[in-house]
Amino acid sequence: MALKTFTREEVKRHASEDDLWIIIDSSVYDMSRFVDMHPGGAFPILEYAGKDATDAFYGLHRQEVLVKYNRYKIGTIADEKPQIDFQEFGAFSKVPYAEPSAWMGFKSPYFKESHFKLRAALRKIIDEMAPEARELEESGSKPPEEFLKKLGDHNLLAANIGPGPWLHGMTFPGGVKGEEFDYFHEMIVHEEFARWKVRGFDDGVCGGMVISLPTVLNFGSPALKQKIVPEVFAGRKRIALAITEPYAGSDVARIRTTAKRTPDGKYFIVNGVKKWITSGCFADYFSVAVQTEKGMSMLLIERGEGVETKPIKTSYSPSAGTAYVTFENVKVPVENLLGKENKGFYVVLSNFNHERWVMLTGISMACRLVIEECFKWANQRKVFGKRLIDQPVIRFKLAKMISRLESYHSWLENITYQMNNMDYAEQADKLAGPLALCKYLSTRVAHEISDEACQIFGGRAITKTGMGRTVELLQRTYKFSAILGGSEEIMADLGVRQALKKYPEGARL
Repeated sequence: MALKTFTREEVKRHASEDDLWIIIDSSVYDMSRFVDMHPGGAFPILEYAGKDATDAFYGLHRQEVLVKYNRYKIGTIADEKPQIDFQEFGAFSKVPYAEPSAWMGFKSPYFKESHFKLRAALRKIIDEMAPEARELEESGSKPPEEFLKKLGDHNLLAANIGPGPWLHGMTFPGGVKGEEFDYFHEMIVHEEFARWKVRGFDDGVCGGMVISLPTVLNFGSPALKQKIVPEVFAGRKRIALAITEPYAGSDVARIRTTAKRTPDGKYFIVNGVKKWITSGCFADYFSVAVQTEKGMSMLLIERGEGVETKPIKTSYSPSAGTAYVTFENVKVPVENLLGKENKGFYVVLSNFNHERWVMLTGISMACRLVIEECFKWANQRKVFGKRLIDQPVIRFKLAKMISRLESYHSWLENITYQMNNMDYAEQADKLAGPLALCKYLSTRVAHEISDEACQIFGGRAITKTGMGRTVELLQRTYKFSAILGGSEEIMADLGVRQALKKYPEGARL
């Protein structure tokens, strides 16, 4: 049914509590039935009865509120057009620096047509799933099987693992084939997942899988891979990496969990505990670091008798499934060895570079989303009779945030290019140092961006809902990235130690 048109004079005549109309950006809303249900009380709406409430609305609410309460829209103002751009579903932002530069009209040596097709198609899928993801994050719910299955149907769980023979034969959004899928495609996947703005739920969906499944793909027997990989990629089963213990975090060599062979040599008996295991509460399988007779080994352990998980409360959502895991006399077939017995340290180290790179991509998008929010807020928020953006101190804060992000992101793109053009051995030799230093930089950048954004948003920045929720999310969760996958201090030290390996002995001032 076509909406009616009204004049502003007509709207003015509807200015009582029982007959209350307001105007928001040339649209007319009948608030008569809603005014008493307004979460902020009746007064803010009564104040604008019969008037234009556009500035007041955008000073308090996101555009999505208009979508949520669209049923109260009764018409438009005659001969007037909306002045505010409405963010369309699945669209790219036009706000400066809100997208990576290649998607803002700048030239790039890295991206080709398939990258643009992937992001365009993926953006629609991610935006469609975002409301459900945010509801589940807020409720602390386990990522449901239906949600994982939808990702699996689009091959997006597999895409999180990155390029390799395991992707061959698959087709991804935008028609991208697994055979052409490279690290820039994977970067896009991680960045788009970050747009859900649900750090805990995101880790519950794929965080544990990203860091654990490669141990099976690269070191598991053909039988293990045939059993586990398809069901994890399809979203039917979940897997977690269990290395860290109460006694050993970054000092992986000091883990105490043991695996002793049975007299017949057919099984290991595993005893020990693991802590801070991402998605461990939900996992069907665990890739576990254990001490065997002559060194460290890695075992694939299926949830069953003797395996117990308890949730750990963290500062992000229970949807991450962060767990304390106990193994008590767990019987594990020797066929579940990942790699060679007593050579598990190599398996542990093998995926660190990729894990850190994945974290870099997510941090980059999280910072970018906050910068977009700050740009929008500074342009619409008025204080002391001026917009925030009219204050030089605010423009300086934005300049600092933008320059720090773009510098870090450029380094990330360069590292990604190197990954695309190096085999595993060369990556291990040349990129461990740069990745460690870039990870150190990324969380320092996130710290500064979070800090400046909190000052721009004020009290809203420490509120989980409403206008400041994206800023609050980064402020509350960026420290996860500063600790997980190698703390800032260890990353900084590792980066310099790797550089010293290449230092020419004869170099002098």
